[in-house]
Parts: sequence; structure tokens; C-alpha cells
Amino acid sequence: MSATAGWPKIGLEDDPSDLLRKASRGAKLDPNALGRRTGIEPAAISAWLKGDGVPTEDQARSLAGVLSIDPGKFADAAARRWYPGAELPPYVRHHPHDPHPSNGYLFFLEDGKTAALVDPAGYPKTLLNAVNEGPYALRYILITHKHADHCDATADVARAFPKAEIVMHRADVKAIGDLGKRAIPVADGDELPFGDEAAIRMLHTPGHTDGSSCFLFRSTVFSGDTLFAGSVGGIFADVSTYEDLLASVSLKLFSLDDDTVVMPGHGPPTTIGQEKAHNPFF
Repeated sequence: MSATAGWPKIGLEDDPSDLLRKASRGAKLDPNALGRRTGIEPAAISAWLKGDGVPTEDQARSLAGVLSIDPGKFADAAARRWYPGAELPPYVRHHPHDPHPSNGYLFFLEDGKTAALVDPAGYPKTLLNAVNEGPYALRYILITHKHADHCDATADVARAFPKAEIVMHRADVKAIGDLGKRAIPVADGDELPFGDEAAIRMLHTPGHTDGSSCFLFRSTVFSGDTLFAGSVGGIFADVSTYEDLLASVSLKLFSLDDDTVVMPGHGPPTTIGQEKAHNPFF
């Protein structure tokens, strides 16, 4: 295992029980159905779903085959044989979203003066300090999706930086109330100007929520709860499905260069290449 440079080594967002639970829900198979198809005792599968123990190598591979996830990658995850290694790009700063267990980010232009904030959540003071420590002129407030642990401080940040433009997909924009009227109505593939030669591209990646979005800047993608190191987000959408989420990752995120750094909404950073090689869902 290699720790991520410039980042304290933290646990992956999802442990083997989370992976098994998400894949089971996606496949619509309960422990009894899985037991019938694999010959594994349903009681053992139920225990693993609760985090009580993990399947053996052979059991993990058997379950993966039924759940349509990668057997080798899931066996590696169950045995905890992999941890991502990715360097924090020099133009990105990370900050915690206390009291939420989610990640916040600032990224900025080479002039070191103009910045964009990804997911305004948690204690407003932390966010305001992160911007003011630059000090940066905040150009954008980018919101990946509607859940509170990614946007519940939007009003405070918008009040402190009234010139900053809010960017959020229209399918999730109700989560920020009246501020939604100010949000730029971006669509998949739209680019936001950022400096003289730079741009931020929005990728609509429905699945976790209907409006879930990722933001690509240079060789870094901020993936919200669409893609984690070694996993994907759960399905909490009104319309989008598990299949939509997998398609969002495989068709949009996995089309990016392998060395693209992934800054997820939870857990450590990774790269597109590492996710292709190690994420059990693909």
C-alpha cells in the first residue's frame, strides 16, 4: 500500500460490507437469493453485509460473479490488498467538512489569486478561512449534488463572497433554496471560463442523485459522491438508477486520461487509471 502524497492516510470510504451491500442492492438480490446462487449460507452473507467478518477469496469471487462485479477486484477489496496512491495537485487545497465526514476543496489559477470552491458544507468558518488564507478572489461555488454534507453552507459562503457564481445542476438545485435562482444552469459538457486560458468542464453523472455532477479542471476531476477510491456512491435518486451510475462512471469519467486525479467527496484521492484497475464495480 502506498499513502497518498500530501494527504494523511485515511480509510477508504467503503469497506467490504459497503461494497457487498451496494452491489446486492444494485442487482436486487437479498442474502437468500445470493445463497441459492452461490451455495454460501445466507446467514454468513447477512453477517458480511453488517460488517461481521468478510468472505474468503473463493467466496468473494463467487459472490462477485453473481453480482456482476469484478471477481478479482472484489476479492482484493475483501482482503484489503489495495490502497490508492495519488498526489494532490499543486493547484488544489483540501479542507474537512466537519462535522460531516466529507471532503471540501479549493482549486486556483497559477496567479494564486483566483479560486473555485467545491462543495460548500460543514462549518462556514472553515470554508471562509480556506478562501481568505489565500487570499483568493472566489470566482465559483461548485456544488456536486444536493445532499447536506455537500451544500449546507452555501448561503454563508454566498453571503461572504457575493460576486462568486453558484454552479449546480438544475435537477438538484432546490436543495439550496432561493439561491438556486442564482445558479448557472449548466448542462453536461458545458465549460465555465476560468482565467484567460483555463476552463472548468461540468460532467453530469446521474445515479447517486439525479443532478450529481463532476467538475473537471486540467488533470483533476472532483467527483462528489459519484466515484470513490475503490467504490461508487449509493443510489438516492428519484429517477436515476444503479445502471445510470455505472454508465456515468464508465462512459464519462473513464473516458478521461488514466493519470487524471480523482478528488472524491469522501475518502482519499485516486486516479482514473487506478479505478479502472481496482474498482470492483468495473
